[in-house]
Order: sequence, then structure tokens, then C-alpha cells
Amino acid sequence: MSPPASQRRRSRLLSWPLLFVAILAFHSLAVYLFTRGFLLTRTELDLHSSRDDRPPQGDVSTGCTSWSPPAVDRLVIVVLDALRFDFVAPSTFFPEKHPWMDKLQVLQKLAANEKTSARIFKALADPPTTSLQRLKALTTGGLPTFIDVGNSFGAPAIVEDNIMHQLVKNGKRVVMMGDDTWIQLYPEHFNKSFPYPSFNVKDLDTVDNGVIEHLLPSLHNNDWDVLIAHFLGVDHAGHIFGVDSTPMIQKLEQYNKILEGVIDTLRTLSKPGGTHENTLLLVMGDHGQTLNGDHGGGTAEEVETSLFAWSPKTPPDAVLSVLDHSSCNVDLHGEEVCISTMQQLDFAATISALLGIPFPFGSIGRVNPELYALSTGTWVNQRMGTDACTLQNDLEAWMRRYAEVLCVNCWQVKRYIDQYSATSVIGFPSEDLQHITNLYSRAQANWSASLRFTCSSETGSQEKLEGEGSVLPQQIDAYTDFLQTFAKLARSAWTEFDLWSMGIGLLLMILSVIIQAYMLVKLNTICQPSDQKTASSSIIRKLFFAFALVAIRAASFLSNSYILAEGRVANFLLATSCVTSVWHSMVKGKFSIENLVFLLLNIFARFGIEIGMSKQLPAPAITKDHSVSAICKIFGVNSCNILLEIFPIASLAFVAYIILKCLSHAICQKFLKYFVLCGTMVSYVSIAFHWASETTLFSHTGPVQEFGRSLAPRFVYAIGGLSLAISALYRIFSPSDHLKMNKRITVLVAIMLCSWSPTILVLLGRQGPFVALICMTGAWCIIKLQQKCQRESRLSVADPVSVIQWSFLAVCLFYLTGHWCTFDGLRYGAAFIGFDHFHIIRQGLLLSIDTFGVSHILPILSLPFIAVVWYNSTSKDSRLKDVILNNITQVLLMYGLVTAITATMTIICVTIQRRHLMVWGLFAPKYVFDAIGLLLTDLLICLASLYYS
Repeated sequence: MSPPASQRRRSRLLSWPLLFVAILAFHSLAVYLFTRGFLLTRTELDLHSSRDDRPPQGDVSTGCTSWSPPAVDRLVIVVLDALRFDFVAPSTFFPEKHPWMDKLQVLQKLAANEKTSARIFKALADPPTTSLQRLKALTTGGLPTFIDVGNSFGAPAIVEDNIMHQLVKNGKRVVMMGDDTWIQLYPEHFNKSFPYPSFNVKDLDTVDNGVIEHLLPSLHNNDWDVLIAHFLGVDHAGHIFGVDSTPMIQKLEQYNKILEGVIDTLRTLSKPGGTHENTLLLVMGDHGQTLNGDHGGGTAEEVETSLFAWSPKTPPDAVLSVLDHSSCNVDLHGEEVCISTMQQLDFAATISALLGIPFPFGSIGRVNPELYALSTGTWVNQRMGTDACTLQNDLEAWMRRYAEVLCVNCWQVKRYIDQYSATSVIGFPSEDLQHITNLYSRAQANWSASLRFTCSSETGSQEKLEGEGSVLPQQIDAYTDFLQTFAKLARSAWTEFDLWSMGIGLLLMILSVIIQAYMLVKLNTICQPSDQKTASSSIIRKLFFAFALVAIRAASFLSNSYILAEGRVANFLLATSCVTSVWHSMVKGKFSIENLVFLLLNIFARFGIEIGMSKQLPAPAITKDHSVSAICKIFGVNSCNILLEIFPIASLAFVAYIILKCLSHAICQKFLKYFVLCGTMVSYVSIAFHWASETTLFSHTGPVQEFGRSLAPRFVYAIGGLSLAISALYRIFSPSDHLKMNKRITVLVAIMLCSWSPTILVLLGRQGPFVALICMTGAWCIIKLQQKCQRESRLSVADPVSVIQWSFLAVCLFYLTGHWCTFDGLRYGAAFIGFDHFHIIRQGLLLSIDTFGVSHILPILSLPFIAVVWYNSTSKDSRLKDVILNNITQVLLMYGLVTAITATMTIICVTIQRRHLMVWGLFAPKYVFDAIGLLLTDLLICLASLYYS
């Protein structure tokens, strides 16, 4: 005896959500395995250098048996976060002068007037260029690891050997002020610390004002050996306003005055016997930034930063023969300025040599000769050993000392190579390792020969070989060759790829795609009645067309150029589907207005994507490169500014009117209807009030302005959360037979969208209403076209082209809102809308909603509209429920399959391109975004299948 129809229906309703949960688990396992193989970091050794460590006497000759003596007594490090190279270098070094150039005049004047004691360096960072990676790399002397990007909002303490550990271990006193990331990385390394919260990018002054309060007084104190002052204003000004902005220029001018005070104080106290008689000042950036204020990738603007070094005590003139003069030019005052280039990888080793502390065990950098030469202490002709020679001039004495430092530098790196190769799972290729060993042996043999030929232990006389001073430069070159060769090897082969884990993860993803496709075909067969078999041929054609569009987009991920242009590719494919639909309808003689509207909408979206991908930030003021600057020239800047303040609010009112009108027709229960309508109205009024508070309308009413900036967004969040709770209660306790199935689904979708949309709108900022209008218009067109398609064909299955269009529209909205698949494409300012203080869970949740709101949350939760619209006039019966629920399941399964196919192709792409130059700057972030997007899509589909079933 077969079970009753209601029991079979209930069994089917439970089976599909379980299937989606199984798919989520399957994808989670696949992503975990592939990530475990692809994003493995280098093995971090827990070994630390010690002052008792000595190179073996048989390995190196006399004079290279201990760590280098200190060359400076005190070190002042001023970190200007996100310091671009052209912030420091004179504008004459660049083809075009920009407003942000030549603002740090004090540094340029010192570099021009005191050539032997001041120098500007172009410092090259290794990507990824987020602050945590750079600080970790600067202090450990190693290369940054990609996986650490995820710790940028909650940095764990560094356990690897680093210069901070060595400073404390060797009795150096360290004082820190500024960015609290230092405290997270080094919680127990400072004698004094004045940390300030660093993650509120809207706050340009709190951190800087705190540093200013303590910096100059600390310079007069004698209770520290190393002082670190980390300013954040330039970084935050870039994130919010961009480089070409008034706040950025104001920050640079403020820094110029601060640095003038620091330099004057050091100069005053640098007289013989003074506090800063032998102090070195370093003004440096941890990374650069793009013109839009972003960083994290590997572009030239992001990896090129500046380092300025100055010693109050002037070294001998011989230092000029050490400095590189390959890049010299006159500044605005006609004075010659020369700029050198150095790798940030060399920072830790150079600082260790200057302060006379052991190099960090994992440091693979080289002691930079030019930065090392700027310290007067390196020119003191000290006898390094009992057999050391008394050299004839300052230059030879310095070269001898530098060669001895490089000798220890190379020994330390070679010791690390041997330990790493013995400990690491994979290590380095044997042929490369043998080449490195040969270079080291050759350099050490040359060093022994150099000591024998340049000094006579019996007479103390000095011999010259082929030319004046030729032996020491050759020795320095040999050491440099060893260190640079290994650094190049480490950059090319540092990440250890576990190909087995990557392969298993990839196979699981491919298997999941096959299973999803099979289930979709099976469901389509079940849903298609026997009397509609003849009409199913049209669905097959549409299925092949939809698959072709998805395949084209997925194949484009093999090219880094197409990944950069992913928004344009998705828009092109969406427009292609629109053109095909127009052509098909014209052939049938049934042209519809929805096709034309959708085609025009794609044109508007194309321009929006161009603006979004250029990161043109919405602001009340018009900059010269704003997208509407041409219009402002016609109507005037003041009128245009007023329009920019009013237009978003007016657009928001129009969006609210459309939504409220739709809600009044969709929901018929009085309590639910009035609650949703009132909550939506309050949310949209709060959004308008929040935007108005950021303009000049409430500039003279402080409490009102503060209420609008902080409390209004919180009202929106609270109402959204309450609406979600009400929708869940309505879903659980409302009787299932109270409404027709299609009406019930419509009510559930409407409540869900009204719960999420205000929060997403307030996070998107003033571009939100424009995005909402595009989203609603595009959805309306797709739904209407789907409705006509089903009425013409009389099919009970979902149209695959409509689902593909829905997916492509979501991708277009992602790029239209100014996002892209890199970590500098995250809109960090959105995480602080309504809040001033950082909390990792709260800000992480808001940032996630802003990032995935219009591309994942809204599109997936509104998918049932495609499934139920055709049945609005159909009578209520048991078959209708089955048809609608099967249709919803088809749509959800199809959308998940599209996402799985693109994610699988991304995995194939990064597997192929794992040794590509752009792997960490482009391919790896793309994989991370797609993997997170896939799991989020699966999770939302699981929730949607339970909520709407």
C-alpha cells in the first residue's frame, strides 16, 4: 500500500533541503582541501638567533666570528602608513606634477643640502601590501605570506624571530606610539607604548594626534633606545577621499610640520655629549597606495613606498662614493637630489647591523650598503680582530667593516637555508639549493683569500692586488650575489603547493558539478508532464545557450586581463542574452517592451561598472576627475554640489515609494502589512537623515548631526534584524493553507527583501538608490520575460536563461557598487557606518553585508520570484503547490550550479597559474572571493529552500 500523497509531498519537501545541505558540505570539503594545498605558507621556524651563536671557525676566517658591533646608539623610526614614493621624491622626478607632490619639503631640503647624511630611498615592498604583512616582513626580514591577509583585522602575536624580540633580548629599550597593530604583533616588547585604535578608516586624526602628543616629549627623554611612531592619517585619507583630495594634502602638510619639529629637536640635542649625538632618523612607509587610496595588491603604486634616512652627525665625504647616483635630478629649487632604491626585505638585517643585535633567524635580506653608510658609526675605523689591518683611508676602512658585516649576514642566511631545508616538508629544489651552496662556498673562499692578500699578520703591511681597493669590492659583490640569488629563489618558490590536496579538492568540485547537473536534469524530467514533451525542445535549446554563456565567462578566468575586466565581461554576456531575446521576439513578431528596457538598462549598467571599477567614490564635493564634472561645468560647481546632496535622497524617496507600493499589494494580513510598511518607512527615513547629516544641512546643529551619523544607521540595522525575526516567526506559525502557495511565497520573499534591503542600502552609501533602481528594473524585466516565456510554451519548468541573466545581473551589481575581487576592493569605510569603534565581529559582519549584499544575499533570496509569477491567477490545489515548490527547487539548484561551475573554473585557473607573476596579486584573491562566494551561495540556498518550502 503506497503512502498518501500528502506524506509523499512532505518527504520530497524534506529531501531537497537535505540535498542542498549535502552540496554545501561537499563544497566545504573541496574548498578546504584545495585551500590547504594552495595557500600553504612557508614553514615558520621557532628558532631564534642568540649573541652566543658563532660562525664555525673552520667555516669563515678571522674577522667574521661574531655579530657586528653597534653603529648607532639610538634609532627613531617614523612610519607614515601608505606613504607613496611620490609623496617624498621631488616632483621633478615624475613626468607630471600633481597637487600631492612636494608637500614634505623638509625631507627634500635635507636630501639636497646634506648629501652625506641624508638620503631618499625608493623602498620596494613585497605583496600582499596590507599593513600586517608589511610590519611582519619588516621586522622578521622574511617574505610575507598570502594567508596572513585574513589576520589583518585580528593580528596574532608573531612567534617568529624578529628585530623586536632581539632588541628586548639584548637590553634595548623600545617605545611605541600610534597604530595598535604593533601591540597585537608584539604584546610584551615595549617599555612604553601609546597605542590607538587603527581600523576606523573614517577617523583621520585620533591616531595622529596621539602620536603628536607623545613624540616630541619622548625625544627629550633618555629612557629608550628605539622609538617607533606610526602615523595613520595618510592611509585613512586615501581610503576615504583618495590621493588627489584636500584631506590628503592637509595631512601631508601636517606631517611636514611634525617632521620639522622632530629634525630640529634631534639637531639641537646632537651636539657632543648630547642625547642624540649618535642617533639615526628613519621616515618610512610600510607600503604605497593607488590613486584611489587602496592597497593590498602588487601594482607599482602599492609596492613602491619611501624611506628617508638622516643622521644629525655628518659622516665623512667618502660616503658619497658608496651611495648610488643612478637616479639624480634637480628639485624645484635647482638643488640636486639623488634617490636610491632598496628592498624592504633588507630592512631587518640593516637595522640589526646598525644596532649591533643578532639578525633574526629567518631574515633573508641583505644589509643595505647605502643605508648602512649613512650612519657615522659605520665609518669609525675599529679593529675587528687581532689580525685586522690598519687601512689607509675612510673608504677602505668602511668597506672592510661592511664586508665583515656581510660575512655574518651570509652565514646567518646560509644557516637558515640549511635549517629550513631540513625542517620543511618540501624545501627548495635540490639543483637551486646546490647553486646557492656553491655561491656561498665561493664567497667564503674569496673572503679567506682577501684577508691573506690584503693583510700580512707578520708585518701588518698591506698589499694591493690588481688595482687600488679592488679586493674588497669583489668580496662585497660575491656576498651580494649570494644573498640576492637566494632572495630571488625565495620569491619564486617560497610557497609550498601540496598538489595532492589541490588535486583532491579540484576533483571533488568537478564531481559536485556533475552531481548537481544530474540532479537538475532528473528534477526537470520529474517536473515535465508527458503531454509537454514536444515543447521541451525549446528548453533544451535555451539550456545549451545558457550553458554556453556560463562556459564563456568561466573560460575567461584563465586570463588575468579578463579577471580584471570581469564586470565588463558579465555585462557583455548579459547584453548578449538581451540581444538574442530581442532577435528571437522580433522573428516571432511579438516584440515586448521588457526586452528594450532590459537592453537599455545594460547600457546604464555598463557606465555604472566603469565608474565602480574606477573606484570613483561618491562625495558631496566635485573633484576634477569626477564622472559628472562635465555637467558641473555647465551648471556651475555650487549648483552641482547641491544637486549631489539632494539627488541621492530624492532617488531614495522614489525607491521607497516603489517598495511601499509593492508591499501594500503583496501583503494582505493587517498586522504583518502595517509592521513591514512602518518598519520600511522608518528605515528609509533614517537612511535619508543619515545622508543629510553628512552634508552641510546640519553643520551647525551638533547633536542632530551626531544623531544622524551614529544612531540613524543603528535604527536601520535594528529594524532589519527585527524584521528577520518576524519573518521567521511568520514562516513557522502561520497556517500553510491560509493563502495560495504562490501568494504565500510572494509574502515571504517580500518580507525577506524588506528586512535586508535597507541595511544594504545604507552600507552602499549614496550610490545605493541608483543601484537599487537598476536592480529592481533588471529583476522586473527578467520576471516579465520569464512570465511570457512560460505562458507561450505552457512549460512547468524554470527558464535557464532567466536564471543565467539573474546571475549575470548580480555580478554586474557587484562591480557597479565599486567592489572587485582583490582585498583592496573591499569598502572598509562601510564597516564603520553608524559606529566609531572597531569590534571584529560587528565590523566584519557589516563589511560582509556590504561586499556580498547585492551580489549574493538579495539575488538568492529573491529567486522564488522567477518561480511563482506565472501562477498568480491559478487556483489553489495540491498540484499547484508541487509545481511551485519544484520550480523553486529547480531555480535554486540551477543558480547553485552556475556558481559552482564558475568557482570550479577559478580553481582550475589558479592551479594552472600557480607560478604566474600575478598569482598572489590577482589569481589568489579571485579564488578566495569565489570560494567564499560559493559557500555563501550554498548556505543561502539551504536557508532559502527551508524558508520557502
